[in-house]
Amino acid sequence: MKHNLGNVLKFYLLLSFTLLFAEDFAYDIKINTQTPYEKEAVLLTIDLNQTNHDIVLLLSFDLAQSEEYSFQRLDAKETDSHHDAKVQYSYLLYPLKSGDISISFHLLKKVTNDESVAYSYSGDRDNVKGLVTVDTEVTLPPVHLQVKALPKGTDIVGDFKMTSTMPKHTAKAFEPVPLQIEIKGKGYTPLISDLIENASNITFFQEKPLVHAIQTKEGTESTVIYPLAFSHDTSFTLPSIEIQAFNPKTQKSYTLKAPAQKIEVVKEDTSLLLDKVDSPKAFSTDFSWLTTLLSYLIVFIAGYFSALTLKWRKKEKETGQSLLQQKITACKDARSLLQLLMATDSKKFSSIIESLEKGLYKNAKINLNKLKQRAIEEAS
Repeated sequence: MKHNLGNVLKFYLLLSFTLLFAEDFAYDIKINTQTPYEKEAVLLTIDLNQTNHDIVLLLSFDLAQSEEYSFQRLDAKETDSHHDAKVQYSYLLYPLKSGDISISFHLLKKVTNDESVAYSYSGDRDNVKGLVTVDTEVTLPPVHLQVKALPKGTDIVGDFKMTSTMPKHTAKAFEPVPLQIEIKGKGYTPLISDLIENASNITFFQEKPLVHAIQTKEGTESTVIYPLAFSHDTSFTLPSIEIQAFNPKTQKSYTLKAPAQKIEVVKEDTSLLLDKVDSPKAFSTDFSWLTTLLSYLIVFIAGYFSALTLKWRKKEKETGQSLLQQKITACKDARSLLQLLMATDSKKFSSIIESLEKGLYKNAKINLNKLKQRAIEEAS
């Protein structure tokens, strides 16, 4: 075993475990920091390289699920030249608690030979025989992180900015006034359950936040929008919003603020509601109710589309195909199908992924339509 910590000032803090398993392959695990803060992004990569070139080697790898961290696979690069398999996986990981955290792995080694590969593909395109392999679960030593605790009172972790938008500050009694809070930046996705404390004398509405997040090797870029609304029968003031944030890169705390908002509630003049003449005036139409309705719909449009999405998903189940099954059906070639299945569930679709890899990297004959049909059946 070769253990090399490297230079802590470099981008990668190297944790290198180069072990030979029966001289079949070697592996190398790297992380960019061993001492992150809670909810700070950690980039983890693993390289698997075949060392025994007398066999045909297939390797299947993934991180173990844990309540101590969350993770997302970013990329999978495979080079499958003859008897020289090379695989590299990269993950974005977030520790969810402070203290010592152990990251565990699942690795399956599959060994076969040229004769077995040739036999498995003897026959026509629609009669491919099963590949016979000797499978071995390989136990890799876990990687340990010493996770630092966040400052007390921290709500979100990362580098974020917050903006607030209130289109109007005057309303009629009990008319809902919309308010939109947007938090945008890089870090752990900023989801806050109690953004505003509901005052007892103010009617308060809050829909589920709208979340858009993209994972990269530098971290997660997020935009979270909170649709809110308030109403009351008299004028009122919404207190300012303050969110305590911590930036692991600068190791400094900071506060995101949205200013207080004064809402003037205009009361109807009751004298105007009384007729001063016996006969009524000519009929006229008041469209002010439509403006109020549109304001209300703007605030709660996110909730409407959420319900519509759930209804659509229910309809998908009734018609027979889920969203994943539709994506599988839409794949035009083996490479796009392979990328979709690996990103969805590499274990569940392992046998199909294995067949696709052989077709792409070993020039083996595959029946794409049959593989798609198998994937659709397993996705049900």
